[in-house]
Amino acid sequence: MISDLSFNGPALIMAIVNCNKDSFYPLSRAQGKKAVIKALKAEKNGADIIDFGAESSRPGSFYISEEEELSRLIPVIEMFRKRSSLPVSVDTRKAAVAKAALHAGADIINDISSLADDPNMGAVCAQSSAWVVLMHKKGEPYNMQDMPSYGNLKQELKSFFSLRIKNALASGISPSRIILDPGIGFGKSLKNNLEILNCLDEIFGKDYPLLVGLSRKSFIGELCATGQKLPDPEQRLAGTLAANSMAITKGAKIIRVHDVKEHADLAKVLYAIGRS
Repeated sequence: MISDLSFNGPALIMAIVNCNKDSFYPLSRAQGKKAVIKALKAEKNGADIIDFGAESSRPGSFYISEEEELSRLIPVIEMFRKRSSLPVSVDTRKAAVAKAALHAGADIINDISSLADDPNMGAVCAQSSAWVVLMHKKGEPYNMQDMPSYGNLKQELKSFFSLRIKNALASGISPSRIILDPGIGFGKSLKNNLEILNCLDEIFGKDYPLLVGLSRKSFIGELCATGQKLPDPEQRLAGTLAANSMAITKGAKIIRVHDVKEHADLAKVLYAIGRS
């Protein structure tokens, strides 16, 4: 278990490795030994954290069983941990999966439900002293993009995180182990996503490190569309770099990405400019 994450330098690069067959970006998918190879390549390219996930949460997806998630995920973590000491994050909402992943060598639990889907998740994270990512979403993956709406988006996010942080602290999780994620694309329209990116520093302040995951998502395709044609995920790198530049400028300390080398360079340059 890592003792700390340093947020004093360039934004940290969290590399996405999806151990499944249905995440929205095909090149992010790898299973078994191929997932380990993908993670090691990401480390070589400048990743600070590897985020393994076995259950897709793309719009329209449905959750998988605990047994299936464990079978996809745990062997990969064990193999990777034998070859690397890089911090490992696990994208899961199930306490049993989190417990097994932490035992296998994971350091961070990245829970899209903010500990709400499994009543045992908070205790598992607290007992292990793991870092915990609390993410906002509206609805569930299978229906979250069915015309999402908000009365006051900024206030709703503030209220949501105030409640989820209180819950995490009540579970015994140290405030020094909490990371917040606004959940770009999780029950948000294009307008909502842009508002969040413009107001990250207003919504979240500086009490907790902020993670942003927007890599190659559909809102970038909408912004880069030519006429009625939306670029495929493979064509959204430039837009992703632009959006992550804004996220870092507005205070993001971790960016969760598919393209590690490009974003490692981006973070270094932005950091150098900010210090000049």
